Amino acid sequence: MRQYGMKETKEVKKVFCNKCGKEIPKNGNLFEEDVLHVEKRWGYFSGKDNEVHAFDLCEACYDELIGSFSIPVEKES
Repeated sequence: MRQYGMKETKEVKKVFCNKCGKEIPKNGNLFEEDVLHVEKRWGYFSGKDNEVHAFDLCEACYDELIGSFSIPVEKES
């Protein structure tokens, strides 16, 4: 005998870079480019008390962003 339950899942249909607006191409279920996804819940000692901010950056916009850092990002191979 089998018992089944309902399972609800969220599927990402499209991804856009928040900086340049570019749509990340999708082929079937796979995105053809990688993106940086950031999600941050702000703490009590910030001006954004308990807000959650999320954004996506394409690789070109990520490279532009980290190029402006005073201290370079740490890289590991």
